[in-house]
Amino acid sequence: MDTIVLKIQQEEKDREKLRQAAKILRKGGLVAFPTETVYGLGANGLDPEATAKIYEAKGRPSDNPLILHISRREDLVPLVKEIPPVAEKLMECFWPGPLTLIFKKSALVPKRTTGGLDTVAIRMPSHPIAHGLIKEAKVPIAAPSANLSGKPSPTKAEHVMHDLMGRIDMIIAGPASSIGLESTVVDVTSAIPTILRPGGITYEQLKKTIGKIEIDKGIQEDLKETFKPKAPGMKYTHYAPSAPMTIVQGPRNAVIEKINKSTEEYIKQGKKVGILATEDNVKKYSKGLVLSLGKRDKPESIAANLFALLRQLDLEGVDVIFAEGITSDGIGMAIVNRMNKAAGHRIVQV
Repeated sequence: MDTIVLKIQQEEKDREKLRQAAKILRKGGLVAFPTETVYGLGANGLDPEATAKIYEAKGRPSDNPLILHISRREDLVPLVKEIPPVAEKLMECFWPGPLTLIFKKSALVPKRTTGGLDTVAIRMPSHPIAHGLIKEAKVPIAAPSANLSGKPSPTKAEHVMHDLMGRIDMIIAGPASSIGLESTVVDVTSAIPTILRPGGITYEQLKKTIGKIEIDKGIQEDLKETFKPKAPGMKYTHYAPSAPMTIVQGPRNAVIEKINKSTEEYIKQGKKVGILATEDNVKKYSKGLVLSLGKRDKPESIAANLFALLRQLDLEGVDVIFAEGITSDGIGMAIVNRMNKAAGHRIVQV
């Protein structure tokens, strides 16, 4: 398949290009596009044959549900059985934006789109290019991250090209994603709303808005293969670089000492070592390929950098990766979740 690459920087100035992309979606094709979270791989969410192509292009397990993206609140109504009052509150505060809500689906939504579930995940992105594309397509766009399944999510167009060139119809090459992590997913079908995946909207923000909210145990645990995920990213190994990655947690000096010692041991074995360190500690490592995650007092910088750095380590051909653990406050919960999955839950406490 020949993949068309369209460069779009401003939605209003490139309206005709968006119409071209929308036409592909309406005909059952696949289009990758930028959002504020990560780049998404879109298809007509109401066309089961089109959404099946997403799973095929990504190599994605068929029970891993997709998120439907809409551009207007009124587009939600035909897709769901009901809109609970708590969902109204959350939409009022956080839509458009990096928040996905899980509703009981209507008959209009194919089960192939929802991974066989009776619920559907829906988001209204704030990115102008994503918003413009959905508006032009005139259908809800089903879109997981635009990467090969299991690999780090793409935050730049070149990441999408690396993974999916020749596998999909079109890539809209726009600016880098600003948040860098996928949306927060909240299930509003139960009596107490539950966070199924942490993301750009934090637990603290949600709690302030709606009061009581629970956190699904799958966010911190390595779930069994028999588990049926209600949201993307809950069950399978995700965001993983090619080299095995270990997270080292503990007091600052102990973490640095442990990583330095392990790095020396691997280098003696002829291995190339990658180190993901916070900006505060970068100069504390004298060996290995050291990359800065960002500043500890600005965790949003770590969120924005994480996936791109994991991809950079792949390109550098490292044999093993060590990463400093970070705290789980605020957006740190989402960062820790992604790092744990990228490491396959290989965590060392010092």
